[in-house]
Amino acid sequence: MKPTSPIIRHSLYQSLVAPLREMIMQGELRPGEKVPEEQLCERFGVSRTPIREALKVLAAEGALEILPHRGAIVSRISEEKIAELFPIMASLERLAGSLACERATDADVARVKNLHEQMMACYRSGDEPGYLRFNRLIHETFFEIAGNATLVAFYQQILTRINACRFVVRKKPEHWRNAVAEHEEMIGLLEARAGAELGELLERHVTGTTVGIARAYIKGETAAPSSDGRMADAGEPAVA
Repeated sequence: MKPTSPIIRHSLYQSLVAPLREMIMQGELRPGEKVPEEQLCERFGVSRTPIREALKVLAAEGALEILPHRGAIVSRISEEKIAELFPIMASLERLAGSLACERATDADVARVKNLHEQMMACYRSGDEPGYLRFNRLIHETFFEIAGNATLVAFYQQILTRINACRFVVRKKPEHWRNAVAEHEEMIGLLEARAGAELGELLERHVTGTTVGIARAYIKGETAAPSSDGRMADAGEPAVA
């Protein structure tokens, strides 16, 4: 008989970590919300035990907090997290942009331009969820083109810890305009293979525009109550 590759067996909870993480990243599980364990059991057709084991993994990553007698809560973004994590994210983005310009083929550039055009179509039509989805894909594609698996792993780890704040939270009009202008510039720099300039722009994009969005999100969480007397939802813009 021909030798076969060893069978890799994963525990059930390990197969749940990725889809649960994606639910956080996509904003389906929102910062500050209690994780609905019973609904997740029904959705994935499993008992509470593997769900809770998967939640422990995400808590170790910083995406969740497990509170006594309350269960798992999706971590909130905070000023402390902004100060701790966003400079790291900015440095990772800068390196990814530089490496992407070194390695990008014409097909890679065309792929990013196509994503950008779809993002801009969403922007022009006011489709913010679509805009945010393509925005995230563009940034992930820069890391993919960079071709460094460790860099990608660090990026995904940091992105998980800042929850859905970057690619899910609704932007104020001025933040949206700034982000669009910077993305237009990114495409030109990638086409020109201007690695240093693209890296610098990506770093500035995070430390400026993205931090501004995160701080507006925090402000929205503590905004005045809405018309029905409750605090504004984290995904809603603060009432002017």
